[in-house]
Amino acid sequence: MRILSLETFRLGLSNLRLHKLRSVLTSLGIIFGVAAVICMLSISEGASADEMRMIELLGTQNIIVNSVKPPQTQAASGNTALVEYGITHEDVAIIENTLPHIAHVVPMKTVSYRVRHGAYQATMDVVGTTPAFFDVVNIKVSTGRALTDQDLDTRANVCVIGEDVRKALFPFKDPIGEVVLAERFPNAVPTTVVGILESVKTAGAPARGVEERNLNREVLLPFSTAVAQFGETTRRMTAGGREFIKMQYSGLYVNVDDIQHVILASKDVQRVLEHGHRERDFEVKVPLARLELARKKKRNNQLTLGFIAGISLLVGGIGIMNIMLATVTERTREIGIRRALGARRRHITVQFLIETVLLSTCGGVLGVGLGVVGAYFVNTFAEWETIVSIWSVVVSFSLSVFVGIFFGMYPAMSAARLDPIEALRYE
Repeated sequence: MRILSLETFRLGLSNLRLHKLRSVLTSLGIIFGVAAVICMLSISEGASADEMRMIELLGTQNIIVNSVKPPQTQAASGNTALVEYGITHEDVAIIENTLPHIAHVVPMKTVSYRVRHGAYQATMDVVGTTPAFFDVVNIKVSTGRALTDQDLDTRANVCVIGEDVRKALFPFKDPIGEVVLAERFPNAVPTTVVGILESVKTAGAPARGVEERNLNREVLLPFSTAVAQFGETTRRMTAGGREFIKMQYSGLYVNVDDIQHVILASKDVQRVLEHGHRERDFEVKVPLARLELARKKKRNNQLTLGFIAGISLLVGGIGIMNIMLATVTERTREIGIRRALGARRRHITVQFLIETVLLSTCGGVLGVGLGVVGAYFVNTFAEWETIVSIWSVVVSFSLSVFVGIFFGMYPAMSAARLDPIEALRYE
């Protein structure tokens, strides 16, 4: 008599069908446990993917340096003040010419904060940069063209605008060839639109995007044009009045030749800036380090959420064991008859294990379906990005089968250990 046979499976199925409601209720713990694991891991996967996509947009071979107003300067500024701080030409020259492993240094200079076209106006950043910016940041132009070296050499009054700028200033027409006026005290500088950036996905709040800056809300000029037309002093309206900012560079993208040198190069850049600045008027961001931190955070979140959701599977397993112990008691005479007819202990053990594995397997299949549907509803109605990965489905389903085997083993062995004579006498 084979331990595993078609008859054994049929017997297990028939025993479960005799108590349909009890079988369904017993499986509910497994169903909701598997669904909880898949649903929670899909939410975690979606949130992590969103964050890592944002960081990867920065470029893992880039080091981002920003000019930051020191706290002392912020406190000292009054109704009208001239504030001078930030990255200087000397800093850029040292980084470009002396530091190893530096492929490109892309300058950024914010020269205005307000633009208009005809009757339309909006608060947007006008930023001077070089053509290398598009490659370093991996941003593309959807319509028209990007800035070129010729624009830089001739100080051309041209610009590339973000998608939000297009919507705000040109809601009903094609902006290519149109003129955008960038505010410059006491008048404005006209620039011709030659391109429109692809819409950049932002993470979380709309104000966050590439480098927590939203390129959809920027107007990009050639760096030479920004310097020639706006100079080094920019006027900005604040809640307390007017503020004149004297800043040679608002930021830099330092592109490293190899990803292995990024961390070392970032420390070199940090040392250069610390040596040349008495005040902390800069900040250095390393997307690669942030990406590694995000990946570590993702793993920790998955382990935590998986553990919490796994508790439901544990409860479901306990429920299965409880019901199967009660089933052993109910079927004591049946066990005695089978043993009297020649069934061995291992046959009894396998029969009860088949029932528990069938319960947990069916529950696992239904749980997978419920988890996928739950992730879809979370994505649709809560508007959270969810990603159902193959590994989360495989792991959760495998756990459900393991729970069935583990928690069904004790009732099955208890049934097999029954004395045949005592079992036959049981009422």
